[in-house]
Amino acid sequence: MIVKSPSVLLIYTGGTIGMIENPETGALENFNFDHLLRHVPELKRFNYRISSYQFDPPIDSSDMEPSFWARLVKIINYNYDYYDGFVILHGTDTMAYTASALSFMLEDLSKPVILTGSQLPIGTLRTDGKENLITSIEIAAAKDKNGNAIVPEVCIFFENHLMRGNRTTKINAENFNAFRSYNYPPLAKVGIHIKYETHLIRKVDYNKPLRPHYLFDTNVVILTLFPGIQESIIDALLKVPGLKAVVLKTFGSGNAPQKPWFLKILKEATDRGIIIVNITQCSSGRVQMERYETGIHLLESGVISGFDSTPECALTKLMFLLGHKLSEREIRYKMSSCLIGEITKGS
Repeated sequence: MIVKSPSVLLIYTGGTIGMIENPETGALENFNFDHLLRHVPELKRFNYRISSYQFDPPIDSSDMEPSFWARLVKIINYNYDYYDGFVILHGTDTMAYTASALSFMLEDLSKPVILTGSQLPIGTLRTDGKENLITSIEIAAAKDKNGNAIVPEVCIFFENHLMRGNRTTKINAENFNAFRSYNYPPLAKVGIHIKYETHLIRKVDYNKPLRPHYLFDTNVVILTLFPGIQESIIDALLKVPGLKAVVLKTFGSGNAPQKPWFLKILKEATDRGIIIVNITQCSSGRVQMERYETGIHLLESGVISGFDSTPECALTKLMFLLGHKLSEREIRYKMSSCLIGEITKGS
């Protein structure tokens, strides 16, 4: 009996992990991905079939947008039957947005899609990229005793933690622990061994085919409240032509100013069909609008709860649902529902 070697497709979009320092100028430059084995010779010790696909030109993560998310989905869909898992090398700045978007775009996913990157270029002596890359590949290829993927989800792996992609946010621009999943525990922790928390990993039907999606509508905005915010600013923002949805970042467990003009503007916007989703500015915890009078007034104004959603997830989920031309009622219902493990509604 011939045992098939695990297979992983590396997709390099851009970012620090794929750059080397020019010895003459000191500037960071993208290197040819064919030279990966020279920088990470440890990959040769894997008994894996590892192939690579490189964005040309590479994309700085600050320039990442829905068209590139669609490109990633097309690559994964085209190669889905040929690989056991996928590793996406991505700049850290917008990695959580991409991970969240892909979690909705790759419906009925039954294979690992692991996003990773680094804070230091992979060719530098103290790089975190080498360990992130090696472990991500191992996780992407990991199967259980039945031959099924152990982690059939879109995830981010960074500094010894495997996190659900749509629960993750970037928290640090300098340290190696650049990402955190505040409202959902890590799916795996890596030390001497990789310890999978199987009870936290989504259960999937491995017989269902992948259903890729590509449509997004970017007529959305994030509005962060702060003491002293002006009526004219909020009014102008909510009357931007074409605006369809707002992620409203409120205080604490979903609280906002009780000024009559503020609630009036929100009510007028929701009456026009604009969908306003309430998430907390706090790193952890969730919105509970029924808890305080301030939140109840938001409910009365037509604002809906985003529960414990990250800003990245709330934004991309809205873009995704709007892009599929659902009715306002359907979108409001789905934003209040857990579609792919992105929120915990609680009691």
